[in-house]
Amino acid sequence: MTRTILLEVATKALARVFLPVVALRHRGAGRHHAAQWALGLRFPRESLAGLHPATRCAFETARTEAFWRDGQLIGLTSGHRDAAEQYRLYKEAVRGTGSHHEARKWVLPPHESSHVQGLALDVRPCEGAAWLERNGGRHNLYRRYDNEPWHFELCATPPARQPHPGAAPVRRSC
Repeated sequence: MTRTILLEVATKALARVFLPVVALRHRGAGRHHAAQWALGLRFPRESLAGLHPATRCAFETARTEAFWRDGQLIGLTSGHRDAAEQYRLYKEAVRGTGSHHEARKWVLPPHESSHVQGLALDVRPCEGAAWLERNGGRHNLYRRYDNEPWHFELCATPPARQPHPGAAPVRRSC
């Protein structure tokens, strides 16, 4: 068994073992809390801090559903970024691609980024992103860009899919 499979099995087992205890403490929300706890152990470096409260709620609800209904684990690679971090990533992309135009295909400047607003999520693993693309609409989480299968945003209605971040209008369509 690979390390990833072992971690997945352990995460699912721990959530089930602790579900009765969590259910007593969080009546009516035991499955939610057990899933969040187990996923926090599986993806220890993720941080939900700074996400807009509605984005965080939608993400936690979606990944709880994925966990219990389909056995799918979804982690967060990146959520909220402050403007300084977003600017650093953008400048790094400009250096790496050689132009602002090319960099905008992958990273937007802070004033255009939904990550800075706490409304965007970069998720993992690939199977988790695929689950969210199929099922995220029930939670108002939608994939925005063709070239970023991991990037989702909270939107009240399905947004028009763009080929890449720089192709999106500066004004938010969500």
